[in-house]
Amino acid sequence: MKLALHNYWRSSASHRVRIALGLKGLAYKYVVVNIVKDGQFADAYRAMNPSAQVPTLEITEDDGTVWSISQSLPIMEYLDERWPEPPILPIATPFTGNAASDRAIAFMRARSRALAEIVNSGIQPLQNLTTTRAVKKFGGDDAAWVKPFIISGLAAYERLAVDTAKQLGGGPGPFSVGDAPTLADCCLIPQLASARRFGVDFSQHALIAKIEAACMAIPAFVQAMPDQQPDAVK
Repeated sequence: MKLALHNYWRSSASHRVRIALGLKGLAYKYVVVNIVKDGQFADAYRAMNPSAQVPTLEITEDDGTVWSISQSLPIMEYLDERWPEPPILPIATPFTGNAASDRAIAFMRARSRALAEIVNSGIQPLQNLTTTRAVKKFGGDDAAWVKPFIISGLAAYERLAVDTAKQLGGGPGPFSVGDAPTLADCCLIPQLASARRFGVDFSQHALIAKIEAACMAIPAFVQAMPDQQPDAVK
C-alpha cells in the first residue's frame, strides 16, 4: 500500500493532514499542487478532486486499487479508522471501566470535532485563497478582511477548550481535549501559523499558547510546518 498527499506547503488544510500522517507514523509521497499558479485546476487533478481544492489523499492498494479522498477532516478520520494507533480521536478518558467512561469518550470525541470545526468551518473558509482573491478583485484589503474572523474564531476556540477541560474535571490541557493530540490540535496549529502570517496577535489566549507549546514538542507537528516542506518559498 502506498500513500500520496497532493498538497501545497502553505495550505492550512494540507498542513492538518501532514500532521495527522506524522502522528500515525505513515510514510507518504509529497505531491505538489501549486494553488497560487492554479495547479488545482489541471484536468488530471480535477478528475481526482472535482472541487479543485487541496489536499487530496491518494491510496494505492497492493492489488492496484486506487482510492482518493478529499477534504482534510474526512481524510484525517479515514486515517484514524484505518490506522487506529495512535488515535487522533479520544478513546480513553479520566473515567475508567463504567458508563461514565463511555459517556465521557463520546463527549471528548464530539468536542474534538467541534473544536476542529471552529477552525474548519468558522475561520479557514474566510481566509482561503479563493476568498482572499475575491476580496482583492472587488478592491478590498484581504488582510483587513481576514483578521476579524481569525480573532473571533480563536477566542471561541479558547473558550470551548477551557470549558472542555472543566467538563472533564481537570485543569486545562496540555492539549485541546485531554492529554494527547487530537483532530482539534491538527486543525489548531495550522490556523495559528496562518494567524501569524496575517499579523494576528493571539497571545492573550493562555490555553491556546499552552496547547501550541505541547504540540510543538512533538516531531510530527514540527515536521509538518509550512517552512519544512519541499515546495516552501523561503
